[in-house]
Amino acid sequence: MAFTSQSGDKMIGDRSVSVFTDDVMLGHNPEVDLPFMPSRVEKRVRHILQGLDFKWSYPEHPGRLAAITKHLAENPVPGVTIKSGPTATYEQLGRVHTTAYLDHIFSMAGERAWLDSDTTAVSPDSIKAVTAAAGNAIAAVESVVKGESQSAFALIRPPGHHAEPVRARGFCLINNVAVAAAHAQTKLGCERILIVDWDAHHGNGTQDIFWADPDVLFFDTHCAAPFYPGSGDLNEVGAGMGEGYTINVPLPETAGDMAFEKAFREILVPAAEHFKPDLVLVSAGFDPHRNDMAMNLSYDGFKVITRIVQDIADKHCNGRLVLVLEGGYNLTSLANGVHAVLEVLAGGDIPELAPNGVKEVAEAATFHRSAFTDDE
Repeated sequence: MAFTSQSGDKMIGDRSVSVFTDDVMLGHNPEVDLPFMPSRVEKRVRHILQGLDFKWSYPEHPGRLAAITKHLAENPVPGVTIKSGPTATYEQLGRVHTTAYLDHIFSMAGERAWLDSDTTAVSPDSIKAVTAAAGNAIAAVESVVKGESQSAFALIRPPGHHAEPVRARGFCLINNVAVAAAHAQTKLGCERILIVDWDAHHGNGTQDIFWADPDVLFFDTHCAAPFYPGSGDLNEVGAGMGEGYTINVPLPETAGDMAFEKAFREILVPAAEHFKPDLVLVSAGFDPHRNDMAMNLSYDGFKVITRIVQDIADKHCNGRLVLVLEGGYNLTSLANGVHAVLEVLAGGDIPELAPNGVKEVAEAATFHRSAFTDDE
């Protein structure tokens, strides 16, 4: 069944979308009050946490994924099918991470340990969760490349775009979007891959992995340094054969919808036109929402940038578009943001954006007008 969008031009449900997720990923749950494996990193993290004047809990928790799936169950999007994929293999992960790093990560199975002083950690079931996350990202790519769905969204955790070839960072252990891209290149015949990262934080890990690769175009909008992780300057454009294939757009915390739309239309669209990707991947973080970390994006803003990348995929690679969940820590805006994006992927129309606050003022004016006019 298709639902008519507000403008009536498009129908939600006209396009098929596969959502890949798995409850196994709920098992990743570093609880900071429990004992962790002794190490120098553990001592540093404990010192940091003891210096805080408030109780700190691990922000990347199972409730994030649970909130999304609950909202989608209560508010299903026509055209969306929920699926699960297999876990990723060591070989698949090894295309973007070193053997030494993977051996270390896999040795953490069953343990509670801090991996980095930026408060990245594992719990006893984290390795099952990270292999499931990467595996579902791969499954999402396979579904669109093989024509099983027009687009796909891997609703996975822990996120991945901060994970570097040899280091866990920023709550990320395995770089899921990079693993999916490498699989598409190696096994699915995709020669040129566009990766768009709209998370509020710069995707330093993804940039590092494809820094010198001319077959991957990496486009990243993010909150400018010194916002974590502090990378993503305008002049970071890649190196060697990959010079010019990294595009960073650092933005102020207050950027908002129209700045994002301008960046996507005036920078990403012509870059994609030149690159002509065979597959489009998105590191989809929802912490740019105005109720979350930074960037002041609305649900309408998410819808518009989703349509832009969807149009790029339609034009250059038969609509082959895969989104991979990254950040987003306000549970309400996270769940609603994912829902808004899925509506567009499923064929829904998009609104016309206005400067911040103008839409709300117009709605308020309509609501109050009857009190001081004779209009019925």
